Amino acid sequence: MKSNMCRWCYKEIRDRDELVTASSWFRLRPYHYQCFEKLEQETRTIAGVWKPVNGVTGSVNVFVMLILAIVLLATDLLDGVGDIIGVIALYPLFLRLLSYVIFERPLPKFAPEKQR
Repeated sequence: MKSNMCRWCYKEIRDRDELVTASSWFRLRPYHYQCFEKLEQETRTIAGVWKPVNGVTGSVNVFVMLILAIVLLATDLLDGVGDIIGVIALYPLFLRLLSYVIFERPLPKFAPEKQR
């Protein structure tokens, strides 16, 4: 399966404007923004929550977790437990980078028919 294929409707995602990359339990999947809304409406359980990785909420999450990881890894706050929590806090950053490299970078910013 191509990396720029929506996992809900199995149609091609043409540009970054319609891409939502979501994660759930160590899985990273691309969706159209309309398909992601449908997915969110269908999965309302705690175990099946898909969280957007790109966009404003994903960027804020990465920023907060990066600050937390830096504080916990650079200081002796909470000793060894703080180091473990700091490494775990780097997980959203890793997901965001992986999302960018695999899904966002190959897509154009806007589809040719959207450009003027």
